[in-house]
Parts: sequence; C-alpha cells; structure tokens
Amino acid sequence: MSEPDGRTWRDQQRQAVRAHADADARRRAAEQAEAAELVAWFVAEATRRGLRTTRLVARGYDGRGRYRTRLTGWYVDRAETRAVDVAGRFHLLTVPGGLRARLFGADPEPSPAPLVVGAGGRDGESIPLRTLLTRLLDDGSGEPGSTTRPAAPGA
Repeated sequence: MSEPDGRTWRDQQRQAVRAHADADARRRAAEQAEAAELVAWFVAEATRRGLRTTRLVARGYDGRGRYRTRLTGWYVDRAETRAVDVAGRFHLLTVPGGLRARLFGADPEPSPAPLVVGAGGRDGESIPLRTLLTRLLDDGSGEPGSTTRPAAPGA
C-alpha cells in the first residue's frame, strides 16, 4: 500500500468511527428523552392518583450500609436501588457511603433514566421502564412488584 493510499484509508476509518459515535450519541439522546418523558408522565399520574411517597434511602456500593437522603419519591425496583423523586428525576440509589454519609446523609445525583432497567446486567434480568412505572401506578400503593397491564403512553 502506498503512502497516499494508507493515508486515505486512515481518513476513511476515522470518518467511519466518528459517524458511528455520532449515531450512537443521537440514539442515546433519543432514548434518554423518551425515558424522561415516561418519568414525567409517571410523576404527574402518581401525583394525580395520590400515590404515597416515601423518604428514599441510599445504599453503599458494597450493599451493606443504608444512608438517609433528602429525597422523597417512589422506588422503582424491588431492590430499592432505583427511584423517581417527586421532582421527576431518576436516581440510582447507590453511593460511596462512609462515616460522613452515615452522619449527614447521602446526596445521590440524578441520572438519565434508562428505557430498559437492568439491560446489560450480569443476571440477564431486564425490564422496560414503562412496565415498572405502570406497575407502581396500577398497584396503587407505591410499592414495586405487582404484575398488571401496561398503561403508559405509547404502550
């Protein structure tokens, strides 16, 4: 391969990588927007129905400690590691923990809600966010775990 051919090939590869990265970023942005819309719908519907909120508790990364938070909302999963607060933000309720968190509480940062909760996990169990949120609404108690039909927009 001559020098100009090699340079052309490298430029084409760079462009292809950039195009794939851009497409992936657009896909993730679209998924995050759709998930944010689902979360906003859930909060509005839960508020309208008077679904009971609870003070959310975070767990340490090691799974042993439990830490107070200033958040109020609804747990999304049975393990109580994911939640939606009353402001419509999605939270992963795992924190570094430690003495400071034990004394003063933890402040988990909101994160983009996934369209599929548990996707890519080692246990192979994943469930659409729409299904989890709909179950919470249909159950009526604010506790995750009932099995009912989907009712979210676009279902």
